[in-house]
Amino acid sequence: MLRNLRVGIAGLGRLGKRHAEALAHQTRHCELVAACSPVTQEREYATQQLGVAHVYEDYAAMLANPEIDAVVLVTPTSLHADQTIAALQAGKHVLVEKPLALNVTDCERVLAEAVKHPALVAMVGFVRRFDPSYLHAHTAVAAGDIGRPFLVRSQTCDQNDPEGFFVRFAPTSGGIFMDCSVHDIDLARWMLGRPKATRAFATGTNALHPALAEFGDVDNGMAIVEFEGGQRAVFYASRTMAHGHETSTEIIGTAGKLLVGEHAANDRVIRSDALGVRHGVVKDFYERFEAAFGAEMSAFVAACRGEQALTLTLSDALEATRIGLAITRSLHSGMPEAV
Repeated sequence: MLRNLRVGIAGLGRLGKRHAEALAHQTRHCELVAACSPVTQEREYATQQLGVAHVYEDYAAMLANPEIDAVVLVTPTSLHADQTIAALQAGKHVLVEKPLALNVTDCERVLAEAVKHPALVAMVGFVRRFDPSYLHAHTAVAAGDIGRPFLVRSQTCDQNDPEGFFVRFAPTSGGIFMDCSVHDIDLARWMLGRPKATRAFATGTNALHPALAEFGDVDNGMAIVEFEGGQRAVFYASRTMAHGHETSTEIIGTAGKLLVGEHAANDRVIRSDALGVRHGVVKDFYERFEAAFGAEMSAFVAACRGEQALTLTLSDALEATRIGLAITRSLHSGMPEAV
């Protein structure tokens, strides 16, 4: 019998708390034994709400704990590369939230370090690959159900936050395409068979949050990416949806198409009455992908325990960053950019 994987988590913000709760209460064959945060209230949350035995303010101190087998990083993107490398050098498996880094050089540094530690799992949190609907669609594409896939149209649209959390986040987010569309970029490459991107064009506007312009960012952005072999992808990202969170993807092939996530429905009930015909919608990304987050964590734990291999690679994360950066450059230049 394999013993439980002992996990430490760094970062207990919005998503970090969700991951911590899943590790503590919902994921089999693992134990949340440590947590790290520079924020006093977050450390108190780990101790008082989750019963975490070892709580740290300093990340290096957590890595030095020999009782930790793996770490989950839910920290600012600017820290991802260095923290991932430090975890590998400390002999820990690591799951790091997307994107892997905000530049190609840092991604390449992580890949180079991972090669030195072949016995360790290093995984980036592209959670949509673990969503049952996206998995179903990918299986259908791989089976040839829609012929040869040649076009993906994908969007990540968040409900508007009048308080502008993402405006405060803009200085470190990498922009809307790196923060939101990086998921769609990874999905497109996955569905199309991992083709090499050659060129990107992007444009955008600030419909509700002009303060983003100070950071070279937009609250609504559109992009087109060209791939070798004639395949294409079209992306739309928004911070300003009125109704809720809406993630959807269309994969078009020579013999049909697939559509995932249309209309942001939170269940299959459609109500008809004097007010019209309508359905309930998901309000944020976590409600939409809660099952996928659980499956992602389970897959990470199983990979660390040697029970199954991962198909999601660090090279996939590097290419998503490379494409996202080209899209962002195009947004700023107003011209197509080489990838």
